[in-house]
Amino acid sequence: MVAKLPVDGETSTCSGMAWGYNPYLMSANQYVGARMAVVESVTKLVASGFRYEDAYLTFQEYFERLGSKPERWGKPLAALLGALDAQMGLGIASIGGKDSMSGSFEQLDVPPTLVSFATAIGKAGRGDLDRVQEAGKHRRAGAAHFLDPETGCPNFFSLKANYKMVEQMIEEGMVASACSVGYGGLAEALFKMGLGNHIGFKMMSDKTTGEMFEPMYGSIVLEMVSDSPAGELLGETTADYIFECCGDKLDMAQLQEIWESKLEPVYPYRKAGANVDKINGRLEAPAAAPKIGVAKPKVIIPVFPGTNCEYDTAHAFARAGADPEILVIRNLTPADVTASCEALVKAIDNSQIVMLPGGFSGGDEPDGSAKFIASFFRSPAVTEAVRRLLQQRDGLMLGICNGFQALIKLGLVPYGDIRPITAYDPTLTFNTIGRHQSMLVRTRIASTGSPWLSNCAVGDEHTVAISHGEGRFVAPQNVLDELVRNGQVATQYVDLDGQPTMDQRYNPNGSVLAIEGITSPDGRVFGKMGHSERSGEYLYKNVTGDKYQPIFEGGVDYFKI
Repeated sequence: MVAKLPVDGETSTCSGMAWGYNPYLMSANQYVGARMAVVESVTKLVASGFRYEDAYLTFQEYFERLGSKPERWGKPLAALLGALDAQMGLGIASIGGKDSMSGSFEQLDVPPTLVSFATAIGKAGRGDLDRVQEAGKHRRAGAAHFLDPETGCPNFFSLKANYKMVEQMIEEGMVASACSVGYGGLAEALFKMGLGNHIGFKMMSDKTTGEMFEPMYGSIVLEMVSDSPAGELLGETTADYIFECCGDKLDMAQLQEIWESKLEPVYPYRKAGANVDKINGRLEAPAAAPKIGVAKPKVIIPVFPGTNCEYDTAHAFARAGADPEILVIRNLTPADVTASCEALVKAIDNSQIVMLPGGFSGGDEPDGSAKFIASFFRSPAVTEAVRRLLQQRDGLMLGICNGFQALIKLGLVPYGDIRPITAYDPTLTFNTIGRHQSMLVRTRIASTGSPWLSNCAVGDEHTVAISHGEGRFVAPQNVLDELVRNGQVATQYVDLDGQPTMDQRYNPNGSVLAIEGITSPDGRVFGKMGHSERSGEYLYKNVTGDKYQPIFEGGVDYFKI
């Protein structure tokens, strides 16, 4: 995992985290298994563009109930000693962790578990190198084998020298992609590296099938953009999605399907669905231009307990030319709630835009998301401030994810006003998959006329991040018909061909008509599930598509003189 640090401003610094653990090794030998868990986690981190010298470790331990049997007590002790040996060998400290010795139920015991997590700070420009970038031009070099044949453990002196060499090649721009080699050997690493961009591989090195699947903890496969000063030449990438090795040619699409469908019968994550019609609309009664223009519109961003997107949201508005203000809503005491209510009313009256960012307000409890935000906005004073904003002062509102959930529970979408909600009104409910979804999706613009969509055209497609457990838009058929007729369906989830669909791979929550966002009748209020604010330099580097959706610019431009 690689992520830019969430800061108030710009940064080129990112954090990285990688894990290591093999239940087979740990079950056979806890000392060696824990040692290898540390090596695996650190090697993954180095392959992602981080320096091992900057890394820290933390461990997650889970063992059977110890009781009075000495051999049970010996397992966590052996694991901790193995992990300590690896720490000493690599010169990396552990900064804490979590342990449990309660992994037993009747006659069932968990396998001995010590998961090593390695984390470090690095440069965002070189993080996340684990996918092959291009076919034909690059060749891959495999680093040497660092395991002692007698003990099965790595030589830490050689391993650190290998890390340093890889770090230097990455720093000098010689490496297009990299992947650590683990329990599945070169075959597993080469296969996984090609999945992201559907790149094949042709082996040039003379290796047997056994050698291809031999565990090689500590080794790294590199996709080079120039000749490598070290390592063994393995082969070259190909445009054909074929894995050619040991005299065989394997269809990687079939291999990918076998790999991805392994747990589908137990934990399904794919569900085919019918295509739905593309909606091509325009608002019937769009908002008129504001009576008074503003060179730098003021945006108020209330932060409720559980909100977690305020920095990205404020940055997106500032980038668009607005003046964002973050207001933390305090609820520790009744007096705090009253003071926060008064502060929000004042802030709304002094702003042109109210933005409800994403998160999990109140932990999405009780029984559903955004209830705390909705209750707060139903306070008479706040309700009237919102009405003044929208009905008298030509203001705008935007809600993303948790903010969209609040807007729809208030009635601001699709009705444009705070009003009582009944069972016959639209709502956002639990994803059809029955759990939280976090992924990138593709959406298309289905309607224009809203100020928020003034820089978009019907049919424009954008790749946006989603992260929610309750994003499925549902509504009675007569309400759906009215929304489509009025041009209030703003965005739809689409597949790779741009077709709106109910396929769970592309419509992550099962929203009817593949609806991702809707507006109020005049377009002043816009609610959507996708995190359009999560865009910027160094993000989603290996993903194709337009990842910049200019809705913030649309809202800001509406007020500009």
